[in-house]
Amino acid sequence: MTSRHNIFLIGMPGAGKSTLGKALANRLGLSFIDADQEIVSRTGVSIATIFEIEGEAGFRTREIQLIAELVTANSTILATGGGAILASESRKLMRDHGIVIYLRADLDNLLARTLRDTKRPLLQGANPITVLRALLDFREPLYNETAHLVIDTGRLHATNLADQIIERLEQSGLWP
Repeated sequence: MTSRHNIFLIGMPGAGKSTLGKALANRLGLSFIDADQEIVSRTGVSIATIFEIEGEAGFRTREIQLIAELVTANSTILATGGGAILASESRKLMRDHGIVIYLRADLDNLLARTLRDTKRPLLQGANPITVLRALLDFREPLYNETAHLVIDTGRLHATNLADQIIERLEQSGLWP
């Protein structure tokens, strides 16, 4: 059974999923969960440590299990990790249990927002712009396939963007 009272935010690292998710939850009176923070809270270690010990595959397994659990919540906004859409199971679960919003940001904005962030293991190499470009090229079709709604984040403040999203949700008949 589909619950349209859940919203799942997907997009690249630095797209604003966590920041916007909090603002949107506040506006709509919903609970907010950040998937990456939930994994950190449950494991007691950083995402980087999980990558170091278990590799990306181990982290993705944890992410899939967490999404499978959290999609059953009600009245929740879930900010997913940037790679959450890599698993077809997670894509289907999110689409079946709520509204999926792809927060699209251009490469320059993504780079500016992630450049000094040391908590993103996939972007800790010598050339983060090359990595970001490759990730975006690979993931964008999956984001688009999964999303009920695509929102360009641009440089709007999170509260203004939250209002814009609510308006688009209502206009499209996806909300309430």
